[in-house]
Amino acid sequence: MRYFLLVLGVTVIAVMVVAGKRGDLSRRPPIELFPDMDRQPKLRPQAANTFFKDGLSSQQPIDGAVARGSAYQDVPENTGKIPGTTNWVQTIPAPVTAQVMARGRERYDISCAPCHGAQGDGKGITTKFGMAVIADLHDAAGRKVPQQSDGQLFGTISYGKGLMQGYASTLSIPDRWAIVAYVRALQRSHLGTIDDVPADKRAEVTKPLPPGAIKK
Repeated sequence: MRYFLLVLGVTVIAVMVVAGKRGDLSRRPPIELFPDMDRQPKLRPQAANTFFKDGLSSQQPIDGAVARGSAYQDVPENTGKIPGTTNWVQTIPAPVTAQVMARGRERYDISCAPCHGAQGDGKGITTKFGMAVIADLHDAAGRKVPQQSDGQLFGTISYGKGLMQGYASTLSIPDRWAIVAYVRALQRSHLGTIDDVPADKRAEVTKPLPPGAIKK
């Protein structure tokens, strides 16, 4: 116990010597254990510098540089909005092909299905862990115009909404549009009617069996 008290006292004194006088005025220069934290090599803005050809420290951005968080070009494919406005585009500004739909389903299953569910009904695996406030993509608020356009859905995927985080940092722009296309397909599968099927294809539509029926 005696040695413990001795070590404790020495430790307290050492701490007081090192840190106890920090901030007091003194004629002596302070002891800098890590001087690079206070004295870093840097170039002050607009100061002269012989390293660059123009003799200045601050340089103009190179051609094609884009500010962090800004779209490369103000076009619907990048922003989901009509150029020069804050209005969302109504439809996907790119061709929707079978490859796009397949990619959208793959990305949806990875990034969206855990919360929104494989069917888009908001009953993903996260609901089993207490996350109850998850949007049902078949609800009126998530369906097509006038409730929500393709561009607005793209914006929600990109930047998030409410408790949902944005996926702009993890999903490329084409992947986000592919997810939009796949979400529309999910909605059409739940909300579509026979009138949505081309007249020459309606005969190929199989009528669903009634509950309890057995297919022969």
